[in-house]
Amino acid sequence: MLVESRDAAFIANNVLLIIMGRLLVTKAAIFTHSSSKECYTLTKQKGIGGLDPSKEYSIKSDHEDEGFTTANKVQTDIPALSKNGENTYFFNLRTSNHHHGYLVLGPKASGRDFTQDELKFVEGLCIISTAALVNSELFSELQQTYRNLDRRIHELNTLFELSKEFNLLVDRNQITRIFKLTLLGQLFIRTFFLIYDAEENPELLASSGLKSVPGKNQINDLYNSCNKDILIIEEDKCEEHPWLKENGIAALISVSNQNEKAALIGVGKRVNGIPFNDNDINFLKSLANLAVISIQKTYFLEERIDKERMEEELSIAKSIQEGLMPDPIPGIPGVDLAAKTISSREVGGDYFDIAETPDGNSILCIADVTGKGVPAALLMANLQSMLHVLLPVDISLSEATYRMNKIIFDNTPSDKFITFFWAKYVHEHKILNYVNAGHNPPLLLRKDKSEFEELRDGGLLLGAMDSIMPYKEKDIQLNPGDILVCYTDGVDEAMSPDEEEFTVKRLKETILKNRDKASQQILDNIVAEITEHSYGKFSDDVTLLILTACE
Repeated sequence: MLVESRDAAFIANNVLLIIMGRLLVTKAAIFTHSSSKECYTLTKQKGIGGLDPSKEYSIKSDHEDEGFTTANKVQTDIPALSKNGENTYFFNLRTSNHHHGYLVLGPKASGRDFTQDELKFVEGLCIISTAALVNSELFSELQQTYRNLDRRIHELNTLFELSKEFNLLVDRNQITRIFKLTLLGQLFIRTFFLIYDAEENPELLASSGLKSVPGKNQINDLYNSCNKDILIIEEDKCEEHPWLKENGIAALISVSNQNEKAALIGVGKRVNGIPFNDNDINFLKSLANLAVISIQKTYFLEERIDKERMEEELSIAKSIQEGLMPDPIPGIPGVDLAAKTISSREVGGDYFDIAETPDGNSILCIADVTGKGVPAALLMANLQSMLHVLLPVDISLSEATYRMNKIIFDNTPSDKFITFFWAKYVHEHKILNYVNAGHNPPLLLRKDKSEFEELRDGGLLLGAMDSIMPYKEKDIQLNPGDILVCYTDGVDEAMSPDEEEFTVKRLKETILKNRDKASQQILDNIVAEITEHSYGKFSDDVTLLILTACE
């Protein structure tokens, strides 16, 4: 029966009962040896007081290879076993190559000595019972291994199911709720907090069971002070962060993604009081990684949605901006006209326009708003509105420019201004009346000449200063074959990979090489030269307006 049993307590109890009943002994105990700690623990005792099964005892003997020895030949810290040294026996529980422990036998109730047959009987029973005890231990270890394996499989299945569920979630509140329920259901943890580092700004994303919420400085200090994957809270950490002790935090888990710290999770003690073991720690780390990766996914998704929304809005803005410029380019009697703008971003601050005046003549303009992108595009749209409001009004270009400057100066920040050139072309007399408000001087190439005239007359750029002095106007006569090239600074300042500008000199050379071509061909060739120079990477908006006087 002893050999077949797998219950160590049952085996030890029956061995003691058999021996005590057979030999009429009132005191006996079995101690099991721990090879890892070199100590002994009480397995079973009868009649011996003051022994604690949870305590570790020291038993040392030079007779471990013998079957038994008396207490006076054994060194032990168990006072109850030191009495009656010659009449108390330590029987060695051993297998062929392993010391398992001791069976301690007190004196007979009759006070008589043990006979050799009795001692041999106990020794033989110890050999049989030791084999049974060893087998029961192996069976218990095997059972524990199976339990651990079952638990590990259960944890892996839990993590697998959680990963599938987390992948479907885009709501951070739902993710943290499932995280909270899993901590409680799997590990019996009620108290936790999750600090997430969003763009180097740690914030308390979720918590449960806390007595107080940490402040911003506490969050930063706590997040930056933990650099280990798992940190079991010791007394020194509680002194450094009293808030941890106040809220019963037992462990901190640092979560990293691509070698960068992403979150810090703190968990309290388990409700059942059982300390965390290695399996618990591994499960905690895996669960924390799953939750944080899913939380990161929600931020990435939000960023993607915001980016797509912004791209959609910019696409709409680009369509609106393109609608503000003439398309197709309207014809002007006696002039071959071409114009084009290329934005370095979705929307830009360059602008050109061609419109008819109430007296049947034509207005041409080109402008460049400081800056790039949406702010410049908004200011450009305002300029377009002002220009079209002033078109029907019977005032000179000088007066109209004066009014536009005042409106822009009064309604825009001091760092926002516009370079602006516009002209009125009188068809019948082929006269160009212009005002240049701080814009790149348009280049006028007369027929049969190689020198360029620059149209500079006007005044300060729009919005730089309040209107004090009137803008100057100037008339120029256009003759057949004359070419006028208006451009923004994105043309002459276009950069090569070596950071060399295209320059006005190259622009003039390109115009001279193409002077016999139509305006559109001249424009296309200029754009081709700029593109080649900059390898197709425009750092600023590029706008050209070219007109050639015809017969």
